[in-house]
Amino acid sequence: MHYPVHQAPRCLAKTRKGTPCQAPVVRGKRRCRMHGGAKDSSAPKGKRNGRYTHGPYTKEAIAGRRVLRQLIGDAREILAAL
Repeated sequence: MHYPVHQAPRCLAKTRKGTPCQAPVVRGKRRCRMHGGAKDSSAPKGKRNGRYTHGPYTKEAIAGRRVLRQLIGDAREILAAL
């Protein structure tokens, strides 16, 4: 179904201002091109994205610190029980 632009369904995604987006939706989708309606609209992963994370803030480093904190907590419980 084709609508004139002023009668097209609206995106209604929440904007940073907190109001609903009023842009027309992409044909066959529920969101506009700026809110995920466009094909492949998500950012690329890893080095291809400009916000590449490295060093102590990678997912692997954060997961490693979580495991270490859990082990330290378990050790403290064992020592407290002695």
